[in-house]
Amino acid sequence: MIPEAMVVGLGSPDRGDDAVGTLVAERVRAMVREGVRVLTREDPTALVHAWAGCHTVVVVDAMISGVAVGTVAVRRAGTRDAALPTHAFAAAGRGGSHAFGLAGAVELSRALGTLPEHVAIVGIEAFNFNHGPMSPQVAASIDDAVAAVSAELARAGHPLQGSEAGTCVWEQSRG
Repeated sequence: MIPEAMVVGLGSPDRGDDAVGTLVAERVRAMVREGVRVLTREDPTALVHAWAGCHTVVVVDAMISGVAVGTVAVRRAGTRDAALPTHAFAAAGRGGSHAFGLAGAVELSRALGTLPEHVAIVGIEAFNFNHGPMSPQVAASIDDAVAAVSAELARAGHPLQGSEAGTCVWEQSRG
């Protein structure tokens, strides 16, 4: 059965700030209601098929866009939205399918017709992708990222149980 909504946490749990997407998704998992599926993935290419047929998807991932580390931003990337900037949601740079970042997965899905109508990317500005612990600034942004996911799901008619408001930078794509 295809869920109405999906939350996907992207990242590698042992690579510093890259773990933030999976940590946020695990926090959200404890709060979801029926009709929302929560996944964690290291490889964004898995999304091309994982979200096929789903109406609303919220993806949580570390990003590099030049804003302050720990900043939480939301960008729309569904079928009616503009392409994602590859510089912000680029690959981890390890080669193979890992060289294919979130922006590439979104655009491949768009070309294949598997991109959901409503996709929100909750990006957390990061800088440490080495093996080891997450930076304090990114760790401190987890509550705000959970609040951003909650707001996106509520906007789509899927409110979380016990969600709290946080702060984030809201960035609308133009298209």
